Amino acid sequence: MNQPSIAHQIRQSLLDRFLSYVAIDTQSDPKSTSYPSTEKQFTLLRLLHDQLLELGVTSVSLEPKGYVLAQISATAGYEDRPALGLIAHVDTSPDFSGQDVHPQIIEDYAGEAIPLGTTAELTAREFPELMELLGHTLITTDGTTLLGADDKAGVAEIMEAVRYIMAHPELPHGKICIGFTPDEEIGAGVDHFDVKKFGADFAFTVDGGREGELEYENFNAASAKVVATGRSIHPGYAKGKLVNAIEVIYLLHASLPHYARPEFTEGYEGFYHLTHFSGDVERAEAEYIIRDHNRGLFEEKKTYLEQIAAEINAAYKRPVIQVEIKDSYYNMYDQVAPHAEMIERAKQAMTLAGVTPRISPIRGGTDGARLSYMGLPCPNLFTGGANFHGKYEYASLDTMCRAVETLVHLVTEA
Repeated sequence: MNQPSIAHQIRQSLLDRFLSYVAIDTQSDPKSTSYPSTEKQFTLLRLLHDQLLELGVTSVSLEPKGYVLAQISATAGYEDRPALGLIAHVDTSPDFSGQDVHPQIIEDYAGEAIPLGTTAELTAREFPELMELLGHTLITTDGTTLLGADDKAGVAEIMEAVRYIMAHPELPHGKICIGFTPDEEIGAGVDHFDVKKFGADFAFTVDGGREGELEYENFNAASAKVVATGRSIHPGYAKGKLVNAIEVIYLLHASLPHYARPEFTEGYEGFYHLTHFSGDVERAEAEYIIRDHNRGLFEEKKTYLEQIAAEINAAYKRPVIQVEIKDSYYNMYDQVAPHAEMIERAKQAMTLAGVTPRISPIRGGTDGARLSYMGLPCPNLFTGGANFHGKYEYASLDTMCRAVETLVHLVTEA
């Protein structure tokens, strides 16, 4: 009699685990000055710490800054293998409520519209990627909250992989390192992450989306703060005297390439994105994010923004506008590319799990991007979630199960 697949063996346990995690509100707060940004993240972090101990993992710690770090020792004879890490974040986005999550379970999805309460529905017309999931069991929101698959799907998948490995000591493996982090959604997920203590030579964040995603290229990213200083004069007597700070920022914005904006770009195309504006005639402020996969084009975009500001100041014959640019993170590719064998290992793990690898660039950033520049190369793997950060979020249980099977094959040597 054939042994059931790993995905089949862990299916119910994975579903129960995921539902228990999304029931815990772990929303992070970008306005907080504490770390983690919200105390409630510790509820899930403490639970994960205790559950790892219950699974038989002996090296587990909950750090004061909210990191759960664990290590599973290499099996005898495999101590010389690279130490591999798996990382996921526990917080959910501050963009939409994560309190009182009540998931819906849709068995054997057939392409129908899925009601999300009385005011919205999840349809293949608006989200055509749903047609890839016919026959799957879907987990959706009830329309009042986000789901939390970003990244509690990844958290649950790592925990199920650990449970399976601990229950099958016959599977040989090198050292396995597990990390759960807070505050990823507000860009602070690895601010205090101790790479040396984590102990991995190479790691993967489990924080992607569609089945088969393997991402090891992401944006280079910067933020720009623009401040315009005006001079208010009665408009009836303003000729040659008035400086309208609003118009100054408008002039800068209009000088940027019109189609180099998020709504017109895809793939490897970069952009400028105006995220905030406020002000009046005397003073106005704007905030931008700048993105490009190519480091050279990224630097050009930053330089061009500064050049526009300099030209505006020259035209006004006084410093009416200032631009302050701060780099956020860089493309992990340069740090990951030298480890081609690990990318091939991830592809092989997917193939063994019946998954077709889908290589694509991340049009954003992950904890892995920053970790890669902290000495821990860290590409990103799929979880099975989609439409993150809002009420249209959903996850495929079938894909989640294959994600667990991928992780088991990835970190073991059988």
